[in-house]
Amino acid sequence: MNFYTPAGQENTEMKRTIAAAIASLLCTLGAAGALRVTPRASDLQFSDLATVWDEAMPLGNATLGTLVWQKGHSLRFSLDRTDLWDLRPAERYRGEHFSFDWVRKHIRARDYEPVIERFEKKANSVAPSKIPGAALEFDTSGWGTVTHSRLFLHNALCQVSWSSGLQLQTFVQADSPVGWFLFENVPDSLRPCLIPPSYGAGQNTAGSGGLGDASLALLGYEQGHVEQQDDLITYHQQGWGGFYYDVAVAWKRHGKQIVGAWSITTSLGGQEARHLVAQALRQGIRRAYRRHMKYWAPYWQKSVVCVPDTIVQHQYDREVYKFGSASRRDSYPISLQAVWTADDGRLPPWKGDYHHDLNTQLSYWPAYSGNRLDEGLAYLNTLWNQRPVHKAFTRTFFGKDGLDVPGTCALDGHPIGGWVQYSMSQTTGAWLAHHFYLHWKYSADRQFLAQRGYPYLHDVALFLEQQSFLDEKGVRRLEYTSSPEMNDNRLEAWFPDFTNFDLSLSHFAFRAAAEMADSLGLKDQAAHWKAVEAQLPDYALDPQGALSISPSMPYPYSHRHFSHAMAIHPLGLIDISHGPREKQIIEATLRSLYHHGPDYWCGYSYSWLANLEARAGHGTEACQALRTFAQCFVLRNSFHANGDQSRSGKSQFLYRPFTLEGNFAFAAGVQEMLLQSHTGIINVFPAVPPQWQDISFHRLRARGAFLVSARMEGGVPVSLSVHSEKGGLLRIRHPQTGQIIERQTRAGETLRLIED
Repeated sequence: MNFYTPAGQENTEMKRTIAAAIASLLCTLGAAGALRVTPRASDLQFSDLATVWDEAMPLGNATLGTLVWQKGHSLRFSLDRTDLWDLRPAERYRGEHFSFDWVRKHIRARDYEPVIERFEKKANSVAPSKIPGAALEFDTSGWGTVTHSRLFLHNALCQVSWSSGLQLQTFVQADSPVGWFLFENVPDSLRPCLIPPSYGAGQNTAGSGGLGDASLALLGYEQGHVEQQDDLITYHQQGWGGFYYDVAVAWKRHGKQIVGAWSITTSLGGQEARHLVAQALRQGIRRAYRRHMKYWAPYWQKSVVCVPDTIVQHQYDREVYKFGSASRRDSYPISLQAVWTADDGRLPPWKGDYHHDLNTQLSYWPAYSGNRLDEGLAYLNTLWNQRPVHKAFTRTFFGKDGLDVPGTCALDGHPIGGWVQYSMSQTTGAWLAHHFYLHWKYSADRQFLAQRGYPYLHDVALFLEQQSFLDEKGVRRLEYTSSPEMNDNRLEAWFPDFTNFDLSLSHFAFRAAAEMADSLGLKDQAAHWKAVEAQLPDYALDPQGALSISPSMPYPYSHRHFSHAMAIHPLGLIDISHGPREKQIIEATLRSLYHHGPDYWCGYSYSWLANLEARAGHGTEACQALRTFAQCFVLRNSFHANGDQSRSGKSQFLYRPFTLEGNFAFAAGVQEMLLQSHTGIINVFPAVPPQWQDISFHRLRARGAFLVSARMEGGVPVSLSVHSEKGGLLRIRHPQTGQIIERQTRAGETLRLIED
């Protein structure tokens, strides 16, 4: 049976790309009941199914997720839901010793072992933690071998064919917490089997608290119950403290066809799973798929990127797909593994938490210029809703007003802990506040600025003002600062002088607060924040002019975090447009990274490097960093695996814990090569390699709420248009002449600066 809708071959021509995207919205069912799909060259496609969970085909809608793979003689769907969490309180983060003053006292006394004991070793307890859901299995005996498997990115649908003629299509419905499967040519004996996690059994080991080798049995749950009826299977699992979740799968047989639906619901809200699947089957898979495509077809049209490097193009498309699968306005934000929790019978790596010392921040980089602000609101909405939790944390731990955020958080925003320098960093809130700032700058939404953007920045700036002090020379300081994972968890990880990481975030917080206050007409507050920022010291440079870790430590060795370079990217405080001195700092900082080499870089280091190189205007180097990431640091299903999977010397880290921040920072790097606007001037094609002669992009977003579309042929820009969503002053550099064009625009106006 042919599941394909003829769509022609992949074409970099912008009009054809958009036309294909619009056409897919009209997907209907074929005469035999199969769901029509739109093939793309970037689709994941294989002649088999993966035999391990982290290489499986990923599907999701930011609430539910599934991984499709082969486990032994069974087809397996690993089922997950974002709010499956054990949220028992971390008692170690309460009481008289839970304070920065207590930590500071031990730093001063150079008696650091009690701090390690309290914040690292005790953090290795089993919870809080993300937990897995369940799995569906289908016995594949007699089906023959898999002849083809394909994830249709445009349709967010996985299709598998077997040599016996049996075929599967499966998707997670975009607008409902329901997953679907459609089997064709099935034997009479086919029925799903619901496999619960082994919460009540397993090896009773505590694990390291890091890469997730702790048994689920340590959670102490009584094993849940599976109940089977004719065409319905349910599973109820009781968790900690009254939390529970339910899984249900139901199906209908029509001759040689089976249509089924599954769902997971939790006590945190929503209908019962059994009612959801019953309702879904009554409405039918045809209606569900049409609704599914009403999300996905417009999602792909929000922006389109076409570059001539197929490695970069394919990986980019797969990142855009995963972003749409993992984040929505009303969902929880992307955690380390989002809706694809490890299906290996153990707790997920790093408990599947929210790492705010890099991971969540990088995951949302592509939302802004990628014109997917709506999906990015999952992050901001959750952070906003958790303000009371974080303000209470700030008052309890630091004894200050305002707002900071724990560097590692559970689903509810409470601290999970770890190395205290980073899990309780003084500038985590400032890095998160950067995303509130970016949303305002890219959306030009004054209501957001007044109601959320500035209030959040104000509270972060207030905390940093109170946490810092003026020394005898009138210079603003933090008594002890840090730079993520530099010197690990040793006493030496605390620096007596400002690290460039903490300093750049402090500069940003005060400067952004001043800009926002000024835009709202709060002149006194703007003047205050400007004055506070002026008290901060200059950035620390080494003898070669590169950014150091701190005044007392030049960049010393290969390290996966480029936190010392925050002022270059993402903050844009140091930029080549500011003159020769800052250009020299950027060039020297990049040379320093290469000099020390990539031995201890992770995959996300290469993604971040691509963004840094793009900000420097280095297209060739940015492209190479992206290609290295795509060829060496991802699994076959495009998941970022941290270590060098190619064993080609791109890193000494060879392990494969799956996390998502490297994936999404990759997408941001591609966009950074094609469009930049952080200086207030829009630059088109600012960092493309000379071999990229034919490029196009449609509706990438620039600051000021401008949507930019451009095309280059034979290395020459042949089309450039700008759509102004909100009106206002447009400043754009003409990509041919270099001239800066200034136009006052009206809301809804489209300017064609280079005619096709």
